[in-house]
Amino acid sequence: MLNEERVVLMTKMASYEAHEGKRCLAIGSYFRNDYIGWQVLKSIISATIAFVVVFAMYIFYDFEVFMTEIYKMDLLEFAKSVLFYYLGTVGAYALISYVVYMVRYRRASRSLRAYYMNLHKLSAMYKSEKNG
Repeated sequence: MLNEERVVLMTKMASYEAHEGKRCLAIGSYFRNDYIGWQVLKSIISATIAFVVVFAMYIFYDFEVFMTEIYKMDLLEFAKSVLFYYLGTVGAYALISYVVYMVRYRRASRSLRAYYMNLHKLSAMYKSEKNG
């Protein structure tokens, strides 16, 4: 005999697994600090690549002027300013990434907690039907 409540719960859980559950289960397979740390590290690498590309575009935009000015400028001061902008860019990007991935992990954790509660409820339905 089919239990209508059990069928509805199983359908709801199958829909969750097919859509939102894939991402949440992938996130849930990590510990909190591991997931956030890995994502922030990837963000830092991406920010570094983006900074290098933008800086190269800035230099190559007017390369002839840059080459004539390089002999007149204080290279140490120029390197300090580039390093300052780099650290500011990467720091801001890392901070934003940390907040975003912390929120994503928290949401996935809550969602998985509800999913596991539904699994427990489904298991209890099967046990009660088997015993009764």
